[in-house]
Amino acid sequence: MVASCSGAILTSLFVTPLDVVKIRLQAQKNPFPKGKCFVYCNGLMDHICVCENGNSKAWYKAPSHFNGTLDAFIKIVRQEGTKALWSGLPPTLVMAVPATVIYFTCYDQLCSALRVRMGDYAQEAPLLAGAIARVGSATVISPLELIRTKLQSQKQSYRELSDCIRSAVQSEGWLSLWRGLGPTLLRDVPFSAMYWYNYEKGKSWLCERYNTREPTFTITFVSGAMSGSIASIVTLPFDVVKTRRQVELGELQAKNLSCQVSSSTFSVMSRIVAQDGFGGLFAGFIPRLIKVAPACAIMISSYEFGKAFFRKHNQERTLRPQQDNNT
Repeated sequence: MVASCSGAILTSLFVTPLDVVKIRLQAQKNPFPKGKCFVYCNGLMDHICVCENGNSKAWYKAPSHFNGTLDAFIKIVRQEGTKALWSGLPPTLVMAVPATVIYFTCYDQLCSALRVRMGDYAQEAPLLAGAIARVGSATVISPLELIRTKLQSQKQSYRELSDCIRSAVQSEGWLSLWRGLGPTLLRDVPFSAMYWYNYEKGKSWLCERYNTREPTFTITFVSGAMSGSIASIVTLPFDVVKTRRQVELGELQAKNLSCQVSSSTFSVMSRIVAQDGFGGLFAGFIPRLIKVAPACAIMISSYEFGKAFFRKHNQERTLRPQQDNNT
C-alpha cells in the first residue's frame, strides 16, 4: 500500500504539468464560459472541473498568450512560477491516491490468490485480477467523484456534503450516485485486463531475455510503457465516449438540471460516428498515448521498486533474530 501510494504521488507530479499546459492552451483557443466543464487528468484519474463565473483569477484563465506547448511551459514558469505547473492538483489527489492504492493492492492480492487456484490457466490470472480490481476501485470512487463535481459546480462547502448526498438520493435514488460508472467501466476494465496481462507477459519475456530472476527498474518501466500504450489504443473509443459523457453530466449538474436526460453510452457513440465519422471515436490518439505511456511506466516501475525495497527490508528484519539466536 505504501509502495502504490508513493508511486501514485510520483506519477501525478510528473504527468500533471502536461495536462495543465494542454488545458491552458484549450482555454486560450476557446475560453471557458460559466458552467463549462473540462477534463483534468493527474496521471491517475480523470476529473471533471466546472468553470466559475467571472473568476478571472482561476488558474486555467490566467491572461497569457502561448505559441505552442514548449512556449506555454516556459511562460508559465517565468510569469507564474514553477508551482503553476501543478495547478489544481491537491483536490484531485484526495480521491486519486486512495483509488490507486485500492486498485494496486487488490490486484496483487487477487493475482496471487488466482494463480494458486487457476492451475493450468495461471498465466491468465493477471487478466482476471486486473479487471476485478478495477471494478472494485471504480465502484468505490465513482460516487465521491460525482459528489465532488456537484460541490464544485454549486459552490458548496464540505459541511454541506451530507445534505448534497441526501437530496441526490431522495430525488433520483441511490443508483444516481453511480451515474457515469458504466462508461468508466467500459473503458477502464478492458484497459486494466489488457494492461496487466501484457505487463506480466512483457516483464517475464524481458527477464528471460536479459537472464535475470528479479525485474530491474528499466524492465518494469519499459513493460509498463508498452502495455499501457497497447491498452490505451484499443480502448480509445471508450475513452472518447467517457470524456463526452463526463462533460455532459458535469454541465447538467452545473446548471442544476436532472441528469436523466443524458444519453446512454452507445447513443453517444452513435452520435460521434454520425457527426465525425468512425475516425471520431479515435480522436485524441496522440495526446492520450503521450499521457498514458509515461504515466503507466512511472507508476508501475516506482510501485515495483517500492515493493522490492519493502520485501528486502522485511526479509532482513525476519533473518536478524534468527542470526542472533545462532550466535
